[in-house]
Amino acid sequence: MSYGDKTAVDGLSLAVDRGSITAVLGPNGAGKTTTLETCEGYRRPHSGRVRVLGLDPIADRRRLLPRIGVMLQGQGAWSGVRAMEMLRHIARLHAHPLDVDMLSDRLGLDECGRTPYRRLSGGQQQRLGLAMALVGRPEIVFVDEPTAGMDPAARRTTWELLREMRADGVTVVLTTHYLEEAEQLADRVHIIDHGRLIASGSPLELTRGGTAATIRLVVTRPFPPGAPDSLRIALGDATEVTQLDERSLLVIGPADSTTLARVSHWCEEQGVLPESLTLGRRSLEDVFLELTGRELQP
Repeated sequence: MSYGDKTAVDGLSLAVDRGSITAVLGPNGAGKTTTLETCEGYRRPHSGRVRVLGLDPIADRRRLLPRIGVMLQGQGAWSGVRAMEMLRHIARLHAHPLDVDMLSDRLGLDECGRTPYRRLSGGQQQRLGLAMALVGRPEIVFVDEPTAGMDPAARRTTWELLREMRADGVTVVLTTHYLEEAEQLADRVHIIDHGRLIASGSPLELTRGGTAATIRLVVTRPFPPGAPDSLRIALGDATEVTQLDERSLLVIGPADSTTLARVSHWCEEQGVLPESLTLGRRSLEDVFLELTGRELQP
């Protein structure tokens, strides 16, 4: 998919398993939203093939729409409509909708049900948008930033609801800027950048470094030039060193007392002061930064 001279999606190939939660992650401008909008039938790909539930989102649109739910970034609600009016209207468009009052109670919409959409907070608009996507009992639901603007309690409730949908056989495809959310929810994660797929796997597959442990070193000021290569030489060939940002390094290898002592000695030689030295496995954020070189920003 291209916009003028810019290629937004560049030969992207991925699959989503039925009855799973799949996260599509990438930096801003990576092609996530374009990919989802193509699957939803809002955009026609310039080349390639897209199938959702075995159907072409464009040619088979009338057959596909009753079977999918979509949570748009702009939500799709009218400015002056009251929250529960909008949800009940959407429910009436479906043959066998979920119980509106149950869904409203689960997502905390009762407190704002009579409030016009334009006066809802960002988190309330997100909850209404999610309810609109789920009320029709979709077989697959596309959710774009489902918990943006929500407080922690509402976010946890949303996670529980999405897990329940998966348990009922619903396929969930989500984009999110909260990497913890993807790590907690997703059965599989696809990371894309510059319109291409650069990594796929379960959160565990992406974050584990084989049998090696990890050390995350954060210092108080930026590292000097050539820091990763210098530390790699100091630690030996059995260790990988990746610079995550100007003040963070990730060390993958034997995490024994000798390695820790060498890292401390290297910091002293380089004249950098450690702010933290964390021993453990890589997080999804670490993997994302390694692959893209950029933080995931809302």
